[in-house]
Amino acid sequence: MSTLRGNLQSLSLTDVVQLLHINRKTGKLHVIHGKNTGTLFVLNGEVVHAETPQTSGESAAFEVLEWDKGEFEFVVAQFKVEPTIQRSVQDLLMESARTADSRRHLRTIFPNLHAVPWPRLNGARLVQGLKLFPEDTKVLPFLDGFRDFLEIIDASGQSEVGVLQTCLLLKEADRLQVFEPAVTLSVAPMKGSFFRKASHVELSRTVATVWSYMGPYKWDPVRSVKILGPEGTTIQPVKFVDDLEDQTVVVPKELMHAWGLPEGIFVSIRPAPNTP
Repeated sequence: MSTLRGNLQSLSLTDVVQLLHINRKTGKLHVIHGKNTGTLFVLNGEVVHAETPQTSGESAAFEVLEWDKGEFEFVVAQFKVEPTIQRSVQDLLMESARTADSRRHLRTIFPNLHAVPWPRLNGARLVQGLKLFPEDTKVLPFLDGFRDFLEIIDASGQSEVGVLQTCLLLKEADRLQVFEPAVTLSVAPMKGSFFRKASHVELSRTVATVWSYMGPYKWDPVRSVKILGPEGTTIQPVKFVDDLEDQTVVVPKELMHAWGLPEGIFVSIRPAPNTP
């Protein structure tokens, strides 16, 4: 049931969120900004989670809160989500306003938060001659060439602006490469997999060739992949084969069932750290 709707020209999202906070409302605040959409999840007046098609958590909340044109609708509803925002409403709104200009600038340089940053140098050589702040050093251990920006933000505990500023510092010193290894493939069952038990997935050798030109995968060939499906994320060993269509990932039937993957569904796949 919708209890509040309007356009952002007449009522800003900051005012809407504060109104929901004062009245301790619970529900979903849906926002449309041109072709962009986003949702803030409000629990007893607190924003506990946010989502856009590209990102989630604080990054999504900050992105949505910047929109000053479009329409909004608040729907009273119960929901089940993992809380990703720990800030109070006032802290969230203040941080959004304080970092808005920096975030917009950094997003022009790093527009895809699903991209993977990878340092060109190792160890002390990576930061030699650079002026680093303590927050920067908390980001560096997670720049492993496998985590994307969103995963680095989550793992490091640093803000989107903090992580992107660290990456910009390295990029401007020509010590950071950013690439997009994720591929979207259609799921196909592995033939005879009920009788021939398998714990790996299969990809076209063409995919392996493309990845071999990227970052750390040049020197350490990919042996594991991260698969993002409707039930979440899983990491599996991979084998690359010659007689397979480039747009297909072959998965054992028992794993398709366990992961909730129907035949033909599209999933996102990218390299994962190799296990010993």
